[in-house]
Amino acid sequence: MASDSASSPASCADVAVVLLNWNGALFLRQFLPAVVAHSNGAQVVVTDNASTDESLALLAAEFPAVEVIRHATNLGFCEGYNQGLKQLTARFRYYVLLNSDVEVTSGWLLPLRQLLEERPKVAAVQPKIRQYSSDPAQRELFEYAGAGGGYLDRLGYPFCRGRLFDTIEADHGQYDDPRPVAWATGACLLVRAEAWHTLGGLETRFFAHMEEIDLCWRLWNAGHEIWYHGGSTVYHVGGGTLHKSNPRKTYLNFRNGLALVYKNTAAPELPGAMGVRLVLDWVAALRLLLQGETADTKAILRAHLDFYRGLSYWKQVRQQHPPRLLASERPGVYQGSLVWAYFAKGQRKFSDLKATLLR
Repeated sequence: MASDSASSPASCADVAVVLLNWNGALFLRQFLPAVVAHSNGAQVVVTDNASTDESLALLAAEFPAVEVIRHATNLGFCEGYNQGLKQLTARFRYYVLLNSDVEVTSGWLLPLRQLLEERPKVAAVQPKIRQYSSDPAQRELFEYAGAGGGYLDRLGYPFCRGRLFDTIEADHGQYDDPRPVAWATGACLLVRAEAWHTLGGLETRFFAHMEEIDLCWRLWNAGHEIWYHGGSTVYHVGGGTLHKSNPRKTYLNFRNGLALVYKNTAAPELPGAMGVRLVLDWVAALRLLLQGETADTKAILRAHLDFYRGLSYWKQVRQQHPPRLLASERPGVYQGSLVWAYFAKGQRKFSDLKATLLR
């Protein structure tokens, strides 16, 4: 572990900034120089998922100060990070999970680390996430994955300050205030190493997508806090590995969405939450079918089938980590239905949601 003497307010020597890479040489060449330049003494690490492009040669030739961890096979997002961070155990107090398609800004890391230093109960924090673009107007928009901090509704549907479903707001400073949230994005997530290892890292069965929501929900249930800090800003390309219109992503989102709710919902609320989620999933599948999106419809059907096939595993995991907190006890939870608010009532912005239902 880095020594306390190296951990001055202007130093992040106790932080490992870890990028997971798979055939992402183009992103590494574009975004890694800023990560190295602007991370205030943190150790930058690239964990490589058996890339077959020029990633490793690029790192060796142009980024000799970057530590490289090599996996023999593509382990996916979750296990790629789990195995990579195991090799960093006891060397750092904090880890940053940073997507390779993120542009960081000068001083981005210091406010995040300072918040965790000042608030021992906070286990993870994210910065403000804006869209990466060459168009200045597009750079003013929040980015889909994380925006101004992650929220959930009572049924476990995720949304953000600055993004409800596909409606994206421009950033006018309306969400700059640091605050507790239900989840922080895995695109740029600073997490305490001790809390990470105690909870076992990311859920391997998720492979990718919603894994950070699951981690944050488990952290809340374990007595930790999750925060957003608008005093730090990064820019995210988004969809760099798997675009949101890809049926594979539809499959992962629906399968992992069911597992997320099943794993983490408090026992008294579980039957109702799962029952309504199942109905809404079938409504979504029917809607996509009527729109001619047969690949996405099949992806939802396969997601449900695979969730039930793996139900014995999810039951075992649920028993190992018993949920504790009701929806009314978890910050960052909308105490209504986001689907109803958005599609039935036309509430398209976070500020449109009924304030009395927000915790």
